Amino acid sequence: MEYIAINKQNRVTKYIIETDQIALRELTMADFDAWHQILSDKETMQYYTSEFDEDQTRRWINWNLDNYNKYGFGLWAVILKETNEFIGDCGITMQNIYGDGNLFPEIGYHINKNFWNKGYASQASRACLGYVFKNTNFNEVFSYQKSTNIPSRKVAEKMGMSLREEYTDQINIKTSVYSITRTEFYTGESHI
Repeated sequence: MEYIAINKQNRVTKYIIETDQIALRELTMADFDAWHQILSDKETMQYYTSEFDEDQTRRWINWNLDNYNKYGFGLWAVILKETNEFIGDCGITMQNIYGDGNLFPEIGYHINKNFWNKGYASQASRACLGYVFKNTNFNEVFSYQKSTNIPSRKVAEKMGMSLREEYTDQINIKTSVYSITRTEFYTGESHI
């Protein structure tokens, strides 16, 4: 379901997902400055090999624009409804989780560190999980991260996901893979 809002510039914005506190919409190049502030922050990007420069931020936005066209989804801008402020991204991307070339739907996010520990990542992720099972035919959805990324592991657990596997890899040293099946989603307490 799409929600429509009028922003401060009197332009119509289509929200893909809306909760009480946040709304998700497609990223655009107009988000570049706010987005680069997040992706260039060392603390925010501590689980990546490094923070992003301006070219990497542009490529990130373009990658998501391509994903919207290719899959109908990607990482969406997370907007704090109370202030209409861009606070990060959250959504679904197709990822090579096991390094074997097979792509799986994964829920990922990045939230501005000024908004950490307020439940926005969990709220956005749960809403995206509901979106996947209501709008796609995927029977399982994943979340994967460095095993040392405890905050992301906790968000996966809050979505109702279970730890399925941990493996050693060359990029993350050790990766933790969480997932939830469609049946688990609809029969468990994580149902949205």
